[in-house]
Parts: sequence; structure tokens; C-alpha cells
Amino acid sequence: MAGPTHTTAAALPAVEAATFSAAFVTALRRAGLSCSPDRAVRLADALRLVPPSDVGQLYWASRVVLVSAREQLPVFDAVFAAVFRGAFSPSAAPRNAAPRTVSPAEAPEEARTRTSPAEDRAPGHPPAHRPTAPAIASAGPDSTGDRNAPEREAVLAMASAEERLHSMSFAQLTEAEVLEIRRLAARLLLATPARLSRRTRKSAHSSARLDVRATVRAARRSGTDTTRLLYARRRQQRRKLVMLCDVSGSMEPYARIFVSLLQGAVATAGAEAFVFSTRLTRLTRQLALRDPDEALASAAVAAPDWAGGTRIADCIRHFVDEHGRRGLARGAVVVIFSDGWAQEDPGQVAAQMARLRRLAHRIVWVNPRKAAPEYRPLTGGMAAALPYCDAFVSGHSYTALAEVAAAIRGDGQSSLKGRGT
Repeated sequence: MAGPTHTTAAALPAVEAATFSAAFVTALRRAGLSCSPDRAVRLADALRLVPPSDVGQLYWASRVVLVSAREQLPVFDAVFAAVFRGAFSPSAAPRNAAPRTVSPAEAPEEARTRTSPAEDRAPGHPPAHRPTAPAIASAGPDSTGDRNAPEREAVLAMASAEERLHSMSFAQLTEAEVLEIRRLAARLLLATPARLSRRTRKSAHSSARLDVRATVRAARRSGTDTTRLLYARRRQQRRKLVMLCDVSGSMEPYARIFVSLLQGAVATAGAEAFVFSTRLTRLTRQLALRDPDEALASAAVAAPDWAGGTRIADCIRHFVDEHGRRGLARGAVVVIFSDGWAQEDPGQVAAQMARLRRLAHRIVWVNPRKAAPEYRPLTGGMAAALPYCDAFVSGHSYTALAEVAAAIRGDGQSSLKGRGT
């Protein structure tokens, strides 16, 4: 960052962006603010892209990246003031004085242990006060300011609560937000590609295939040779949709919402639903219940290995042997929700995915870890399964579920690309 300059705000010393971002996010997490590690990566990228020259610019850059709700502002302001000793107002610091950056461990105990106001107030009640934003612009060219210069009001554009909720990762949601997203996920309409059926329907167009049997039957009923030719077209029907959701411990922040998505697919698309951890459990009947909470409770009872380990290869083998080869996966769109963290040999995962690939029309893998900027599919199970997948999406937020729906439909891809019947 730039060195001290004669500006209206306290100048910053040279600070490495990644080091500051990691330390500051750690301080916010100790103070009780929900802030995922990927936010630190975004902040470091933002500081490298537009290096701030004073504390005011650093404050707003950090606030835009790290604050996602108005209720988080008091905690954020308290930690920022503790780290920079209250020098985040441009007019508050001397012209040539550089603020002293302290480590997160030096932050006051109140800032480290204070809970968010959203946790202190009763559900459904608005916050008791609206925090005021620090000044970010001065009126004059120096620290004294020009009294005759017009005042300028700085306005921070904030996303609406609904828009913010749709873009938040499922792992960062509160209990109330999880309930809202579960309700929305259950209402998503999932549609699979259409395929030609062996059954036919009558057609009045001569461009259709001549239906010889129907033409002969009509002639026999009339008792004479008929000059009327009958035509038929093959019917179109939606491919079957099969969904397998990993409910192991590593998928716990996402499993409840994914199971609600499965519930909606069972009700609206006639999907077949399975969950797996150390073993495979079929939940189509349990998720057919209308009440989402009752359906989730029934699913948890039916799957006693919920939040356990992960055995991807064994569960896929069980699915193919007991259900897939009997017609459930033949020509179907199979969706697997999992982070790919398996406790087995990757070769076994690849072998079972190859068997599933020979049956399914299309395989979609949904991995919420994919949303992280630094993510690479290097874990054994994920690396072994990926070559057999037609689509690889994250599905980590409600907005990202649109990618899941598009992958199921096969948007932008020819129906001939899918293998299997």
C-alpha cells in the first residue's frame, strides 16, 4: 500500500494484503461475527486490485466485502476501532500519523466475546438502534477543512435482505434463514430432458411415420380396401430423475437444504430420492410427506447413519445392484450431492461410477466446496468420480441452485451427448 501522504485521512503504512485480511477476519470471528475464510480471500483480492491509501478507504473496502447484514455493523465497527485504535474516521487522525495495527489477540475482550445483536434480541423484533456509519469524506483539502465547501453525504448501497439471503452460502445461514431457504428450495421446479417413448400417438401429418398396423386394422373393420393412410408419431416423455444426497458429517451444513430440494423433486417431478453416509437409504416414501419438518424428521429416523462417515463407492455399488440395474437408473438423470470426501480407495469409486455411467443418461455432481475460489477437485473420491460426470456445479447457495436445475435439464448440450439408453 502507499506510504503516508498529505491527505485528509490518516495514511496507511505498507501492509501485505493477505496478511491483513487473514488477521482481520480472525479478529471478527473471535468477536462472534460469522465470516467464512473465503471472505478473507475476497478482501485480499480487493485490496490488491484497489490499494487503499488511508484508513477510511480501508474501512469501506473491508465493510463492503465482510459485512452482509445491518445487524453485523456494531461488531464490525468495534473490531475495526480496536484494531486501528479508533482511527477509522479520516478527520480524526493527524495528517502524518500512521495508525498502529494490532494483532487480533490484542483486541479488547468485549470485542472478542460480544455476540451479534441478532442473537440478543427476540425473534421477529427489529434492532433497537441503527448504527451510524463513520465519515468517509472531508470538506476541504486538508485536515482543517473548508467551511464554505458544500457538504457531501456518503451513501453505502446495500443489497436487500432477500437478495443477500439468496447469494449467501448455506454454511453461513442462521437457523431462521435455513428454514426460509428450505421452503424456497422445496418449491423449485426441476425438469429432466425429454426422450422419445416406444409408445406412439396418432398424427394427421403425412410427415410422420406411416402406421401400418393401424391402417390395416381400419381396412379390416370397413371390410374393404381403404385409401386412407394412418400416421403416428412417437410420444415424448420426461426422463426419470434420481437424486442421491450425501448426509455425512462434512456435508452437514448443506444436507438439510439439499434434502428439502429432494422433497420438492419427489413431489413435483416424481423423483426417486436416496441419502447415503456409510450406507444407502431410500427416502422417496418419507419425503412424499407434505409437511417439510415432518418429512425431514422421518428421513433422519430412516437414515440412522446421518452425519456419519462417507463410503461413496459402497453406496453407489448398492444403488446400482439393488435399484439401478432393475430400471431405476436406466436412461435417467442421476444427481449426486456430495463433497467427494470418501474413506475408500479412489479406484473403487471410479469403478462404481463407471458402472453407473453405463446405465444413466446423464450424471450431475453437486459439490458445495466448488464455490471456494481456491478449490481444486483433488480429493480422492472427487477426482476419481469427475471423469464420469456430465456436469459439475456447486449448488452452495439458493442462487447457485439455478445451475443445478440447468444441469439437470441439460441446457446447451445435445441430447445425443448423454450416454446410456
